[in-house]
Amino acid sequence: MKLGVICDGISRDLKHTVDVMDEFDLEYAELQFVGEKEVGDHTDQEIREIKALLEDRGKPVSCLSRHIFAGMTTANKPGDELHKKHMDALKRVISMAHEVGSPLVRIMTSKKEQILWGRNGAEKWNVAKGAWDSLPPLIAPACDLARAEGVTLVVETGNGTMVNSNYTARKLIDDLDAKDVLKVLWDPANNCWCHEQAFPNGYNEVKDGYLGHIHIKDVQVDTPRALLEVRQLGEGQLANQFSPMADALKADNYSGVISLESVYHNGDLDFENGFRQCIGLFKSLFG
Repeated sequence: MKLGVICDGISRDLKHTVDVMDEFDLEYAELQFVGEKEVGDHTDQEIREIKALLEDRGKPVSCLSRHIFAGMTTANKPGDELHKKHMDALKRVISMAHEVGSPLVRIMTSKKEQILWGRNGAEKWNVAKGAWDSLPPLIAPACDLARAEGVTLVVETGNGTMVNSNYTARKLIDDLDAKDVLKVLWDPANNCWCHEQAFPNGYNEVKDGYLGHIHIKDVQVDTPRALLEVRQLGEGQLANQFSPMADALKADNYSGVISLESVYHNGDLDFENGFRQCIGLFKSLFG
C-alpha cells in the first residue's frame, strides 16, 4: 500500500524530514507545518521551494492538512467572521494544493457537543438540540469550492470535534450529498475517545467509497479521567486491531495513502526518536 508520514511529526525542517523518509523508504509526504508556518500561510516563493524539494527527491504530496474549521462552535454561522476566515484559509490551501500536486485537502469540524441524538426521553432532556444541524451549513460552502476547484476534501475524525467517528463522518457526507468531493480522513486512534471500535465497526462505516486517507498512531484513552496517552505503535488499545485493519484494506484494494502520525515520544520530547520506534511496525503492518 501507499505509505507516508505527516512530515512535521519528524521535523518542521522539510529537508531533514525527507532525509529520514528516504532512510525508511517512505514515499508520500503529508504537509501540515513546514518551517514555522502552517500550510496556507506560505509565500509563493516558499511554496515553489517546497515543491522543488519534494519533486527533486521523488516525494509526492498526499494531503495538505490545515486545521480548517477547527475551533468553531454551534454558535458560528455560515458567512460570519470566523467562518470567512476559515474559508479564506481553505482557498489558500487549495491554491497550494494545485501548485504542489496534492489531491487532498483536510478539513476539520466544529467543537463537539456530546449528545447529538436521543430516544425514549433523551431527545427531550439530554440532546444538544440543533447542534448537528448547525454543522452541514458550515461545511457546504467548502464542498462547493472544492467542486469548483477540482480537489477532494477529507474530513478528519478528530478528538473533540463534531465528527469524531467514522459514523459521524459518513453521516456528514450523506447529509451534504457530497460523496463526490468529500471523503473520510480516518484516524482510528482519535475515534478511540468516543469508543468506536476501529475494526470491524469503524472500517465497515467507510469501506464502500467513503474512505479517502488514513492516519495511524496508537493511544490509550481514559475517558472518565479525561486522559489521553499516546503509546508506541502496537502498545496501545489498537494493538490487536491494526493487523485485521491492514488485511481488510489490502483485500478491498484501498488506493489511498496511509500516513504515520508521529506524535509519540518516550518522555524525552524527541518526536523523531518516537518515529523511529514506531516505523518498523508501521511498515510491517501496512506495507
